[in-house]
Amino acid sequence: QVQLVESGGGLVQAGGSLRLSCVAFGRTFSGYVMGWFRQAPGKEREFVARISWSGSSTDYADSVKGRFTISRDNAKNTMYLQMNNLKAEDTAVYSCAVKTSAYYTRNDPRDYAFWGQGTQVTVSS
Repeated sequence: QVQLVESGGGLVQAGGSLRLSCVAFGRTFSGYVMGWFRQAPGKEREFVARISWSGSSTDYADSVKGRFTISRDNAKNTMYLQMNNLKAEDTAVYSCAVKTSAYYTRNDPRDYAFWGQGTQVTVSS
């Protein structure tokens, strides 16, 4: 049994910051890439950021580069997303996920088999 639980979402004014956390229960995803995705109402799920197991390799969507920082603490089975200078267009449900395959290209969510329930981030402008 595997469970990923996100926390840290909320309501924030434009220009503000939030720190999201994702904790894995039931097992350790040793060696796995993990990532953050988001989905706004009426829109498709969108890649936000990913990080290798060691943390040495990261990737970000162009829309969040320079504002968001992804990190992980493997000893705590926890991944983080520090979000600074938030914009109204960042409003979405943010979900963490574990990458389990490489069938697709360019950070396709179909390569991520384990997902959390998501945490709502709302940015007012």
